[in-house]
Amino acid sequence: MAEAHTVQGEKVGMPVQIRQADASSAMFLVDAGAARELLEGTGLEPLVVLPRRTVLSLAFVRYVDGDLGPYHEFAFSLMTRQPGRRDTTGAYIHWLPVNQSFTCEAGQSIWGFPKLMADIDITPVRGGHRCEVRVDGQLVIALRVADGLPMPGGAGGASIDAYTSRNGLLRRTPWIMNPGNVRGRPGGTRVELGTHPVSEQLRSLGLPKAALFSSRIGSLRMTFDDAATVLQTREVR
Repeated sequence: MAEAHTVQGEKVGMPVQIRQADASSAMFLVDAGAARELLEGTGLEPLVVLPRRTVLSLAFVRYVDGDLGPYHEFAFSLMTRQPGRRDTTGAYIHWLPVNQSFTCEAGQSIWGFPKLMADIDITPVRGGHRCEVRVDGQLVIALRVADGLPMPGGAGGASIDAYTSRNGLLRRTPWIMNPGNVRGRPGGTRVELGTHPVSEQLRSLGLPKAALFSSRIGSLRMTFDDAATVLQTREVR
């Protein structure tokens, strides 16, 4: 049995369970060369799915009931792989703002997630949901995602490895999702970028642009296990 972690004086057992959440997300085909620059030093390379194109995912999640408490989160991730190694495809979490300090510290200390504190406003709008992320009052991104049409299935589990790079360590976290009430459609997004450095990174990838596909998960359960170190990219001090 995995050891519990201590966060702000509280024990967090493994695996962490998210019992109720909802999420909106969008996938974009973006420039693989620009993605490679963002991945420099991580020990990962972009997963090239078309000539000079890789996949960027933007998502916002409203956590309602889980082991880390209620909070909002925005995720900026890239599909990646470890060079020269088979079966290592996963999502590299590049930027992961949240709006509560407990989950922020837990994410950093347990998994090496690039969590930081931000103002994250998630609101229902006509035909979908909108998320606005501000850091120190500065707009980073506003993302509107249409709800789309009901999709068959969606109640089964899905697993993906989440990669993080922090303090010279590349780590992999097993991430299991159990989605329900899933809707989706091609396109279906509207992106507004601010002037924050992360906004400029998104511009370097080619945003704002139309999404390849967008989806809405009305009922989401998730499990996060302990992270495993897969590579030391530089000296850890």
